Amino acid sequence: MSSAPLRPYKFHIGASWAGKNISKGLKAPPFPADSEIGAWRDHTLSRPSEIHSSSAGQDFLFVQPMRNDSGIAFGVADGVGGWVTSGVDPSLFSQALMFHAHRYSRNAWAGEPEIDPTMDYEEREEIEGWEMTPYECLDLAYGGVLRESFVQAGASAILHFGQVWLSTDARIEHGLPYNHERLFWGITFRQVRVILPLCLGDSGFMVIRSNSILYRQRPQTHFFNCPKQLTKLPVTSRRSFSRACVDSPSEAETYRVKLGDGDIVIAYTDGLADNVFASEIVQLCALVSRRGGSEDEQVQVIADRLVHYSRLCMSNTTRVSPFEREAARHRQYFTGGKPDDVTVVVALVRETF
Repeated sequence: MSSAPLRPYKFHIGASWAGKNISKGLKAPPFPADSEIGAWRDHTLSRPSEIHSSSAGQDFLFVQPMRNDSGIAFGVADGVGGWVTSGVDPSLFSQALMFHAHRYSRNAWAGEPEIDPTMDYEEREEIEGWEMTPYECLDLAYGGVLRESFVQAGASAILHFGQVWLSTDARIEHGLPYNHERLFWGITFRQVRVILPLCLGDSGFMVIRSNSILYRQRPQTHFFNCPKQLTKLPVTSRRSFSRACVDSPSEAETYRVKLGDGDIVIAYTDGLADNVFASEIVQLCALVSRRGGSEDEQVQVIADRLVHYSRLCMSNTTRVSPFEREAARHRQYFTGGKPDDVTVVVALVRETF
């Protein structure tokens, strides 16, 4: 297998999280530290962060470079807290979902497997791996959770899978179609950075360019404060769970956004979106950028500041929050911030040459 090629871009990744107080009385034990998922969970939570939180609560995340550095995959998931009343720990579902997403992503190519056209056929056959889309990643990860015996039940209401990779655009003359896939033929070529986000639920992502919002994901809900969600129902329980929402990975919305040098991509759970306005997120990113520092330092500071500020807003009962405004639109009364877990992943795009 060939070594990773020199890329004309780099993605700098920062992540931060803070869990609210864990509900007492849960019967389900956590993943053991010596289990595969437990060890991966603890390793993920060991990422350096200024936010001193021992866990992500019912949220979780993953950040995974893909095969041969063809791209980077990342995601956030928020376990549905309503399962606590049934004695189910919602964090097990979100942790297992992110673990399986990480597991499938690390062995897959973000685009078509990179094969040098000058290689012999036998050499091409040695190229391992397969192309995987965000939808395929989600579908495979969800299947992994359904097979996970340690996760007896639960749901994840908020999903975001982003794959960012290098693709080669080729515009063919004489009226032939414009093709965005990786090609080794054509009239002209240019390398671009593309993000393929996939979302299911009431969290999401945004892309910030030049201190303005280039794109922002809108929530997917069944009704107010009830997001779409992936669910695993208990097999042995005699309860019907007739009110449980069971959505399919095929209901997730997919997007394609071209990125440029200096673009900032932020994936977040609703702990951020319900408490911090989009304009405030843009302002915070601009303030951190003006402070300077390396790109790696900047993205981590942005992630930490977003989590810290969202926690301040949660505890403020007099400040108008995005959740309060949304509740008012549905003729429901709510004031101040909405306490919740919050998880943020920040990616900064930089050209290297």
